[in-house]
Amino acid sequence: MLQVPYNIILGSQSPRRQELLRGLDVNFTVKVIDGLTENYPATLQGEAIPQFLAQQKADAYLNQLAPQDMLITADTIVWLDGIVYGKPSNETEAKTMLRALSGKTHDVITGVCVTTTKRQETFTAVSKVTFATFSDDEINYYIETYRPMDKAGSYGVQEWIGYIGVERIDGSFYNVMGLPVQRLYTLLKNWKE
Repeated sequence: MLQVPYNIILGSQSPRRQELLRGLDVNFTVKVIDGLTENYPATLQGEAIPQFLAQQKADAYLNQLAPQDMLITADTIVWLDGIVYGKPSNETEAKTMLRALSGKTHDVITGVCVTTTKRQETFTAVSKVTFATFSDDEINYYIETYRPMDKAGSYGVQEWIGYIGVERIDGSFYNVMGLPVQRLYTLLKNWKE
């Protein structure tokens, strides 16, 4: 049982991150600042991108944190061949993303930032996901049925496409869902200011 002497705030509206944090059996509240931009310098690559974005989100909350608060922010990207696959803006883009990932191994990278008024720590977790080759019918069915517009890389590993398509995962399954809870648990358990 994890005992954290803070009011934990999750700075994310992602239902998957909320579900995963609940799985740690810690009490938390959700607080979302509307209109946060998710821009990063074009020079950043791979792990540096979601780490930068998670910290950028955390920094937007800094003037709202009380001494007893602990904020958790995160960002997840899919990375393949030097290209970032974020959330698709429409069905066409979602289908293009899944075609690009089909039959290949890609990285799912989550950056996590934990912040109090006295300390801030960030880390990244990387999971390698190998997909089977998808037919256009499978891609179309998934996009039309599951509407994964709020998911990096246009897919949710815990949904139909994950059931039929994931051949292998090297790393944390929960990271692929959007929050590397084992790494987060270890950080919270050992937190000292």
